[in-house]
Amino acid sequence: MMKSDLTIKTLPEIERWIHRHEERGLTSEPLYIMLLEERIRRAQAQQKLNFNKSLAHLKRTAIAQECTTYGALAISSGVEWSKARHQMNGLNGHLDRLLDICFLEKLPLLTAICVNQGNVATGELGEDALKGFSTGARRLGLQVTDVLDFHHFCREECWRWGRENASAYL
Repeated sequence: MMKSDLTIKTLPEIERWIHRHEERGLTSEPLYIMLLEERIRRAQAQQKLNFNKSLAHLKRTAIAQECTTYGALAISSGVEWSKARHQMNGLNGHLDRLLDICFLEKLPLLTAICVNQGNVATGELGEDALKGFSTGARRLGLQVTDVLDFHHFCREECWRWGRENASAYL
């Protein structure tokens, strides 16, 4: 299938194909990759939050060996938190699409270092965020047994990536 063929498909059709691939563990198949790319393209057209700006912010944060907040992620796109918060979380939210982008670009799951304001010093995800993060990772075919351990592993992986790539982004 050609990428251009996907542009004529409806979003529900694309979502069904993605879901079938995920159910069958076919997340490395070329069609799955094209489907994710198309879903991201469509999501960007609907959102005020910018995936490229969010990803750049998360990379800078990983390089700095810090955590960031959802509000700072919104600001990186030039969007007030009050307008961004409803786009941020949940299935098909901005963070979920960022997981897709990290997967596609073979990056660590950089959303692991994005936490609420109250947890920025500790780097811990809240209960709902932890559930959403692990659900997104499982959807992409990653093995998650203990969600807290998985989050800590991913957070460390982000910082390791940051140390290894600091010179490329300075």
